[in-house]
Amino acid sequence: MDASLLATFGAGCFWGTENAFRQLKGVSSTSVGYMGGHFENPCYLDVLSRITGHAEVAQIQYDPSLITYGTLLETFWHMHDPTSLNRQGADRGEQYRSVIFYHTDQQQQLAQQSKRAMTSNYSQPIVTQIVAASAYWLATEEHQQYFEKKSFKKSP
Repeated sequence: MDASLLATFGAGCFWGTENAFRQLKGVSSTSVGYMGGHFENPCYLDVLSRITGHAEVAQIQYDPSLITYGTLLETFWHMHDPTSLNRQGADRGEQYRSVIFYHTDQQQQLAQQSKRAMTSNYSQPIVTQIVAASAYWLATEEHQQYFEKKSFKKSP
């Protein structure tokens, strides 16, 4: 896979993060998993126990002729509170941190520019990390497209 067609974001629980990106025209596929830790092949319970250093992330494959990395960044900034350290809503722990994992130098530059541009929108400092993408560990199938799977179980 061409790294310039991938984007990886941590913005709290990966179910909601993935769901938000799946709604965007130009996003061709998504998955959820773990990135940024020091533990080989972590499972959900490993990450939840806070022993791995990983963040829950959504990885997005996109078509740059239909959606730009800049639009993905805008979506990221507006889906969560980037001033909340290791926490989103009731979810707490480093696995829920706000983080942009860049796959190319251009993504790094765009992420840093967008973070600087967003600072005036908040009264608190933005704590979002911008770090190079590392090993991506895919979460189990039960976590993939979680909201879509759960919507099938709603009663009429």
